[in-house]
Amino acid sequence: MCLAIPGKIMTIEESEETVFQIGKVSFSGVTKRINLSLVPEAKIGDHVLVHVGVAVSVIDEEEARKTMNFLQGTGDLEELFE
Repeated sequence: MCLAIPGKIMTIEESEETVFQIGKVSFSGVTKRINLSLVPEAKIGDHVLVHVGVAVSVIDEEEARKTMNFLQGTGDLEELFE
């Protein structure tokens, strides 16, 4: 199943390259490097939906919490924590 998983932007790497902006995003404690190019408005502390390593939209904290709770309940996040 293809999913977009909510995560919180912890850092954004300093770079002169804006086409491939990278940030560290936390998914319930698991941190991954994520491409932020599709969400140039995103900033540290924002919640984003991530699909295959790319943030596709900025969402509010409540929506991120609800989505993560749902995904954890379905067991669809097992790969993330491996």
